Amino acid sequence: EYYLGLVIDRASQRVTVIASDSGGMDIEEVSRTDPDRVVRETVDPAVGLLDFQCRKIASRIGLSGKQIHMAVKVLKGLYRCFRDNDATLAEINPLAMVGDRLVALDAKMSFDDNALYRRPAITELRDFDEEDPKEVDAGGHNLSYIALDGTVGCIVNGAGLAMATMDAIVLHGGRPANFLDVGGGASPEKIANAFRIVLADDNVKAILVNIFAGINRCDWVATGLVQAMEEQEIQIPVVARLAGTNVEEGNRILDESGLTLIRAENLDDAAARVIAAEQGTVQ
Repeated sequence: EYYLGLVIDRASQRVTVIASDSGGMDIEEVSRTDPDRVVRETVDPAVGLLDFQCRKIASRIGLSGKQIHMAVKVLKGLYRCFRDNDATLAEINPLAMVGDRLVALDAKMSFDDNALYRRPAITELRDFDEEDPKEVDAGGHNLSYIALDGTVGCIVNGAGLAMATMDAIVLHGGRPANFLDVGGGASPEKIANAFRIVLADDNVKAILVNIFAGINRCDWVATGLVQAMEEQEIQIPVVARLAGTNVEEGNRILDESGLTLIRAENLDDAAARVIAAEQGTVQ
């Protein structure tokens, strides 16, 4: 059994073939424990994957004779499949010698979400029953949501700020329940939908709203926050930190709403307050 995969190497900005004679195993684990058993070959996009590269890969993972010719066909076919379908990952694990044939016993592919609009045949294969309903719901509202295993719900704009927010929560002793990026131009309805999706997770014990508005506007976010808290009757603590465009108007909307929420001045303060609120010791 062998491992064979194609990935996009961000460092070289090229497709890279990864192969190993340790098929059926997690390639990351093999790379960590026995890196000499992992073969890497970078593909020049101007000429594609060449026969000599395929032969070199096949030889280095222990194939010989006619097996090498079969491996060349498999490798080149997998590369064409990867290239022509805008894939970000294509792997055969394991690729096995069954009698006198090379057979793909299991395979996996991932695709570039930004290219799916031109791959209708791929999008038609999507099985929503195999996905987290909250993530499917979020995608329908142009929200980037990934469920995690913590208890602090996060509603943030910008992927970088969302990652920093989760780091700050962990730093203060908490665990984020999700990654959620509302993106640019977040309307009040979008913010309200973000609250609804986060609250669908029964593990969420407190919510942190962290907005640094550029394209977004703090008044939009504040309006959505008030709308969500009034319509959804939120019973858990909500910490809000607003900064950037129209922050004064956003803060005014929150102040005049009459709602019970906790205000924070910066990211560190917001993370500390949401953990304290979750534990019942509001700062």
